[in-house]
Amino acid sequence: MADARREVLITGIGIVSSLGEGADAHWQALSAHAANIDAQRFAPFPVHPLAPLDLDKQIPKKGDQRQMEAWQRIGTYAAGLALVDAGLKGNAELLGRMDMIVAAGGGERDIAVDGAILSNRGKAAHPDVFLNERLMGDLRPTLFLAQLSNLLAGNISIVHGVTGSSRTFMGEESAGVDAVRIAHARIADGTSDLALVGGSHNGEREDLLLLYDSGGHLARGAFKPVWERSGGMVLGSLGAFLVLEAREHAQARGAKPLARLSAVLSERSSRPAGAVTAALAGMWHKLGLRANAPGTAMISGATGAEPATAEERAFAQSVANVPVRATGSYLGHGFEPQFAMNIALASLALGHHMLFPPAPTSGVEQAYEGPLDRIVVTAVGHWRGEGLALVERAT
Repeated sequence: MADARREVLITGIGIVSSLGEGADAHWQALSAHAANIDAQRFAPFPVHPLAPLDLDKQIPKKGDQRQMEAWQRIGTYAAGLALVDAGLKGNAELLGRMDMIVAAGGGERDIAVDGAILSNRGKAAHPDVFLNERLMGDLRPTLFLAQLSNLLAGNISIVHGVTGSSRTFMGEESAGVDAVRIAHARIADGTSDLALVGGSHNGEREDLLLLYDSGGHLARGAFKPVWERSGGMVLGSLGAFLVLEAREHAQARGAKPLARLSAVLSERSSRPAGAVTAALAGMWHKLGLRANAPGTAMISGATGAEPATAEERAFAQSVANVPVRATGSYLGHGFEPQFAMNIALASLALGHHMLFPPAPTSGVEQAYEGPLDRIVVTAVGHWRGEGLALVERAT
């Protein structure tokens, strides 16, 4: 199916979100149509808030916890869960040569400073001078260090001892796709044997809500599942990491595979009308799958933003015999880690030999009780970037 010389297995997953932490909590919530939504704190914008975490379990030092921002704590915690799941936690020899690829944003803003600037700039006699003075005088020099996206990888290295090569990708949904794509390619061609890949996102941030609403990308008012919205994302806090491993390496240490990651593809269309549908169809064709391939399902990373979601809906309906599930209806949208999260959820479904039930969604999602051998995971960026992953049942 893929052009890889070596098989790439998923041997560990670490996931946290509004649904809880770990595989069991997520599977139970998805099976029960559960969704945790806070419609009041940031009204009129609903969000999916992170479930409570006992940080001491994966970040034992209070000093480490204090120096991290929320997105770093989320990611470091999820990475620890993935290492535990793969049987790697505390194995200094393997962690010392484990590669790490992280997809992350640029850190969190100083809300008090931003608020004061936004409130007073319009009142200033010289707004541009006021802005420069406030930026120079109010921002702490350390703020810029705290916002570096590669600090997540640094914290994972410090807390969990992952000290092989390290790469950090920025760029919203496309960063998440390319992080997994590069990790897969390095293992497939023999450059790497073992990798930790994923990311994290804190969706409970006033600065992000302001940013994305200014671009017209956010849903407002009463919450609706992804396919039922008239347009707009609902942000969610989540962290997701995968342990990827060459089959030979996994077998040598007796690791049990959760699934096989057979292919990862990415595109970056310029988004004229119909481009998303065409990009997804082109990648689907490269996977060599028929539109009615038996035992095939799709887990969608649809955001709810338009026109991207409408075009992904059109693609999903073009492969009518393939059941679709949009996890954004339960998790919200988390940008960089969304792709890794959905690959993890695909691994869970394959392990259970069944899909979780469909959401009530305008006819896009249908019940399915047939065989389940492979799941195609989609990632369509709210503004730019498309990706597919093929996750297959491990044998």
